[in-house]
Amino acid sequence: MCVAMDMETVKNTALSALFKGGKILSDMYGSSFRVDRKGRIDLVTEADTASEKRIIETLTRQFPDHAILAEESGETDRQSPYRWVIDPLDGTTNFAHGLPLFAISIAFQAHGETRFGAVFNPITEELFMATKGEGATLSGRSISVSDVPSVEESLLVTGFPYNVREILPGLLSRFEACIDAAQGVRRLGSAALDLCYLACGRFDGFWEENLKAWDTAAGVLIAEEAGARVTDFKGRAFTPGDAQMLATNGGIHQEMITLLMK
Repeated sequence: MCVAMDMETVKNTALSALFKGGKILSDMYGSSFRVDRKGRIDLVTEADTASEKRIIETLTRQFPDHAILAEESGETDRQSPYRWVIDPLDGTTNFAHGLPLFAISIAFQAHGETRFGAVFNPITEELFMATKGEGATLSGRSISVSDVPSVEESLLVTGFPYNVREILPGLLSRFEACIDAAQGVRRLGSAALDLCYLACGRFDGFWEENLKAWDTAAGVLIAEEAGARVTDFKGRAFTPGDAQMLATNGGIHQEMITLLMK
């Protein structure tokens, strides 16, 4: 599955699944739909489940033996060196409130390494994509991280995990340190878009805690292929699903580590 021809099939199948899921989200956006709660502030809508079902159907039709990790249905028990990591609607709360900041995220992994990732906002129709070793693109155009050299000149972005109330003191301490140091801090509500906006230079740094693999697998590859540095808060190697993530343009990374470790 690692040869060029096979990766082209992977890419084409992923994009087909992405656009089919996106059509469901765009059709349901702004309409009446059922909203349930997985937790106090963790929502799931009919759109999440319908998008995920269509995506999985498309992928398994082409690759019936591949493993799948998806936000709503969990992980399959297929034993395979190949795995798809899917978030059918990253930014569910935004979607439920009619805020057009959400996306579908699909990543393909081979032998534990993310080799392809795509993130698509069906409302803005922005498509972020990367293949390992080939750079990152936004709607077909090459993208790269910013060259901002200091946090003082940076626009940062962060997110609050679903267990925010359990870790509020430490989270607010880091948030305060970054607000005080940076030009500005935003909170969009979609980690996949946060990483992609970092990749194309809209943000200079992003940090968050307790993200799941489906939140970050595609976005991390896109960011790294655009030149980003991605670690935990101490500068150690990051794997999607780890408890802490810091992603920056590289130039402000050490300064961000210092702020987050205060």
